[in-house]
Amino acid sequence: MGNIDVRRLPVVSLGAEHLAIGYLMRRNILAYKAPPHNEGYDLICIHPNPRRVTKQIRVQVKSRYQTDCDRAFPVKDKSFDAFDYVVVVFLNIGYFYRRKPVLDGFREPEFYTLPTEWIRKHHKIMESGWQKVHTRGEVLDEFKNEKGVELIAKELGIDYPS
Repeated sequence: MGNIDVRRLPVVSLGAEHLAIGYLMRRNILAYKAPPHNEGYDLICIHPNPRRVTKQIRVQVKSRYQTDCDRAFPVKDKSFDAFDYVVVVFLNIGYFYRRKPVLDGFREPEFYTLPTEWIRKHHKIMESGWQKVHTRGEVLDEFKNEKGVELIAKELGIDYPS
């Protein structure tokens, strides 16, 4: 049984990248979008002070628009060395797998900033050959929304604006 009704929503997927950029910049992290189809990462993050830019952080953004998705996302093991974090964005725009009205599932988006080590630990290669990271049932509070963004700010040495 395959995906009978596969939906591709490129505008919505791009919105996930811009949402991630917005939250990073809200925390005073300079975030730049990589060119489309760049291998391994979607965003580059650096310190906002040009005299303090000593490192860059590469971020891959993954998104799911369905509120009722399986909370998993694809990541290939060969890309582990190409990113430092994965920001997975659950856009929660509605129900697409349940026999309920789509808008009954509309919720606030949530995102998780997951370090490469966490991705490696939870990465699975399925019998079908798909490579996925499953988050359902995992405790992700330390990576959720602003807490996850704080991991990148700390690694870049960016103090909280005051």
